[in-house]
Amino acid sequence: MFFINYLDRTAIGFAAPNGMNEDLGLSAAQFGFASGVFFIGYILLEVPSNLALHRFGARRWLSRIMVSWGIVALLFTWVQNFEQLVFLRFLLGVAEAGFFPGAILFLSLWVPSQYRSRILMLFYLAQPLTTVFGAPLAGWLIQQEVGGLEGWRFMFLGVAIPAIIVGVIAWFYLKDKPTDAKWLTSDEQVWLTDALETERKTTEAREKHVSVRFAFKSGRVWVLSFIYFGFIYGLYALAFFLPTIIEGFQSQTGVTFDFFQKGLITAIPYLPAAIIMFIWARDASKRGLKTWHIAIPALVGGISIPIALFAGSPAATIAVITVTASAIFAALPNFWTLPTRFLTGAAAAAGVALINTIGNLAGFSAPYITGAVHDWTGGYEVPMFIVGFFMLVSAALMLLLARSNRIVPVERIIDEQADTDARVEVAETKAKEV
Repeated sequence: MFFINYLDRTAIGFAAPNGMNEDLGLSAAQFGFASGVFFIGYILLEVPSNLALHRFGARRWLSRIMVSWGIVALLFTWVQNFEQLVFLRFLLGVAEAGFFPGAILFLSLWVPSQYRSRILMLFYLAQPLTTVFGAPLAGWLIQQEVGGLEGWRFMFLGVAIPAIIVGVIAWFYLKDKPTDAKWLTSDEQVWLTDALETERKTTEAREKHVSVRFAFKSGRVWVLSFIYFGFIYGLYALAFFLPTIIEGFQSQTGVTFDFFQKGLITAIPYLPAAIIMFIWARDASKRGLKTWHIAIPALVGGISIPIALFAGSPAATIAVITVTASAIFAALPNFWTLPTRFLTGAAAAAGVALINTIGNLAGFSAPYITGAVHDWTGGYEVPMFIVGFFMLVSAALMLLLARSNRIVPVERIIDEQADTDARVEVAETKAKEV
């Protein structure tokens, strides 16, 4: 579901340099605005959508979201001008609202905290792998002309239909809680339910409050929101403009790439990113999550992205962008283990959605600012320095979160959670003995 979600969200980045911008007469700023306006609709309904998921259950809500965005994504096939593109991007954001934080919340209701970093890493693998496989797929679809449709229009058609199909499948496959899972034995259901219940009670006893109001008033939630903003700013600046930057390689080298080759080049940074993310999350799971598991990737990403502008050759540029992408993806699954360590119930639903909402303001601002500053300066130098700045701010805020006396440090959250993890391990041992 996440694979298709990210592919549909970023498909506009593949369409832009491959006929869409020319056919619709879009400037870089207009393309950036159309890319980013998605997040306005997304942000407006993010928290209400996640609260609805908490109330109605993941199976119904996530399936509904997926079918809705699939239908909207299908309409991009027939977009005719800038105004229609902006409207559909806004509507796509409305349709998708709540999917990602809903999935994070759903996994937290199924997976004890000691396994959560590993599970979120496996979930997050869909995002870099979307580009690894999705970029060449998009390039291949763009090369086709079926039913009189331009290639970029057929590409939108091809990536939209799977969302509707998988959304229907999810309705029948997903289960809201372990006791509904027929693939678990009764003993497994009891163990998992007890482990999750023990964690919930421990969190509630420590934090005292589990309300929506508590989530909105929590300093930790707001700091995590701004940390996430920096990561998302870097992620979407790359996602929407990397295909356009690669288009510029042709004038540098004098070599012409076909659509499929452009897709393969776009995919290059993301395969190493997926591998690094796997290794980094595994290390965090083995050692226990530490501040530097998130702060170091933010620092590396913030420094590396401006360096890409001075790499001197397309190969060196891609190599540096690979470092940036690896840094962003290394941090994200570890980052998302933090909110559910001190939030539960409705507070977890609201807190995760709020963090994702604030973070995704960068989803709007990154492509728009990048495009507008490019039009103003005539290059990508200043926009990429802005990306680096926001990621360095994320690194600084992560250190603040760990060291501030006013905000409970990350390590303290983790140390307190270790007591719960120990009790879970004891319960698991007893269950095995039984």
